[in-house]
Amino acid sequence: MTVTDIALTTLDGRQTSLADYADRAVLVVNVASKCGLTPQYSALERLARDYAERGLTVIGVPCNQFMGQEPGTAEEIQTFCSTNYGVTFPLMAKTEVNGPDRHPLYAELTKTPDAAGEAGDVQWNFEKFLIAPGGAVVRRFRPRTEPDAPELVEAIEAVLPR
Repeated sequence: MTVTDIALTTLDGRQTSLADYADRAVLVVNVASKCGLTPQYSALERLARDYAERGLTVIGVPCNQFMGQEPGTAEEIQTFCSTNYGVTFPLMAKTEVNGPDRHPLYAELTKTPDAAGEAGDVQWNFEKFLIAPGGAVVRRFRPRTEPDAPELVEAIEAVLPR
């Protein structure tokens, strides 16, 4: 099984999977509205817009597992993201990324080591996983890595399909 085979639910309740993006590079990010890292939404939106035509999709995955920093309903999350950060990239339903109820997507993603060689649990909100076209998870970036950090941008450019 690859990550593209795993069923997902969008923030508005539609069923999807990463197979819908199989011909694109995908940056999956667990997000939260009330976190010190929440301003990363701005740079994520810039990435999504700047690289959309070259084959990148950013996907936000709201998570309330880190000090309850994503307490809102689906509607509240959508409104917050669009109003405060102009988010246009896809947002999934609120998801558990760690623990016994970890979503199958994150069960696969967290097998990928970071730059220090460490795999395992997501550390905090705004951890990023880069998936190449075809579904291979190629890089993991910890939460404090800004979306416009050179190492993240270089990794994205290395896997863009066009």
